Amino acid sequence: MSTPADPRPQRLLRLATGTSLALVASFGLALPLPFIAPMLALLLLVMRNQALPPVAVLALPALIMLTTGASLLLIPLLQHAALAGVLLVGLCLSGCFAFQLRGGNALLSTFLVIGLTMITAAGTSSFSLAMTVIEALAKGLLLASLACLLSHWLFPEPVGLGAPTPPAPAPEGEHRWIALRATLVVMPAYLLALIDPSRFMPLIMQAVNLGQQTCASDARQAGRELLGSTLLAGLLAMLFWSLLSIFPHLWMFALWMLLFILLVGRKLYALSRTRLSPKFWLNSLSTLILLLGQSVQDSASGKDVYSAFAIRMGLFIAVALYATLMVQLFDNRRLVKRQAE
Repeated sequence: MSTPADPRPQRLLRLATGTSLALVASFGLALPLPFIAPMLALLLLVMRNQALPPVAVLALPALIMLTTGASLLLIPLLQHAALAGVLLVGLCLSGCFAFQLRGGNALLSTFLVIGLTMITAAGTSSFSLAMTVIEALAKGLLLASLACLLSHWLFPEPVGLGAPTPPAPAPEGEHRWIALRATLVVMPAYLLALIDPSRFMPLIMQAVNLGQQTCASDARQAGRELLGSTLLAGLLAMLFWSLLSIFPHLWMFALWMLLFILLVGRKLYALSRTRLSPKFWLNSLSTLILLLGQSVQDSASGKDVYSAFAIRMGLFIAVALYATLMVQLFDNRRLVKRQAE
């Protein structure tokens, strides 16, 4: 009997193509928050090796729009009873992370966390801004789903592969601590976004990335995984911007992104040897997209790209350091508790 082919090269090509297609379409159509579509395409293609059914491509944005639209109900509470509203948002975030840790759908959990934080933060500034965020999430997810569908058609999974093994849920009693830890990682960025949503919206996305990453990190690898991936993304973003400055054009933006994902994706799919986990490389790619997406928008609006990048990178590093500290504190506390027992 013939053995199935190695699916990793196909998955790498699919990841690079789908993310680049979503990027060029979102920036070309001038969608609100255009970095959302390639970010969601990256997550969809890494978390799912099988193509979404065509019905799900249309149903998923509608479902996310409905569930994240429920976040609008929290906006009056945040405006008139800020402390109670923030505590309720934190409770909802902890529930979303706990749902994922118990074996729930990781994609749904991620979308709910993003929607809950971004929509409520935007709504405290203005209701129209919250509606813009909902529109950006729905359009971005629809565009990302279509890009993933096309990339799966171009680079399908090899025939004969078995069903992927679902990730093991966190041990009972541990998921509460891990969910609380992830929530505390997200909350500082969320509080900053409540002050100025338009400025700190990308910081929420980065905090959500790190919060998801802490769900699978321990104290021994936290610094390398969280801080290291952020620093690597910053270096890649500076190299990317220097290359893009030679010929700044939308299609060159997409082609350079295709190349960078192919290079980093070799580590993500273990096509070249590395001691770092796939989550390290995934967070590096998602942070790279965030940094570059905001820099392109800064350039289009006439802002000083380099000073804005320096401030944004400083904030990203601060969030990564804080996430590392949270992992260290919680793991040390659990270790002391186990020894006492």
